[in-house]
Amino acid sequence: MKSTHIDVANLTDEDILKMSDNDYMNQLQLEYFRNKLLQLEQEILENAKKTTQAFQEQETNYIADPSDRATIEEEYALELRSRDRERKLLQKIRKALYLIETNEYGFCEDTGEPIGLKRLLARPTATLTIEAQERRETMQKHFADL
Repeated sequence: MKSTHIDVANLTDEDILKMSDNDYMNQLQLEYFRNKLLQLEQEILENAKKTTQAFQEQETNYIADPSDRATIEEEYALELRSRDRERKLLQKIRKALYLIETNEYGFCEDTGEPIGLKRLLARPTATLTIEAQERRETMQKHFADL
């Protein structure tokens, strides 16, 4: 019997989508998503490092013109908002990595049903099926209107 070893690093989203429903969240898929999440985590950490370095470099430059200072402060504010969004995403990435380690990844935290490969490929940090997400959003909107 010939053994076939598949290199996860060479897999594509299309390869994952071609897999049988019976293969849902097998070791190969879990490793594929783990790699995808680790790569995303690394990108976020590199962005944070670049932002920190840029801020440290700017601290040494005094800008006399008030409008130039205001422009730079606005750019800082935008950059900090972006980093805050990435910080929140980083928490979701780490939660997803934990779920992979515990073999709970890919299943809805509300219903226990498979989230689905297409959704996970589009949003690897998803913890809810589309239907469960819509229910939550409807409930949040309903209670926000009260």
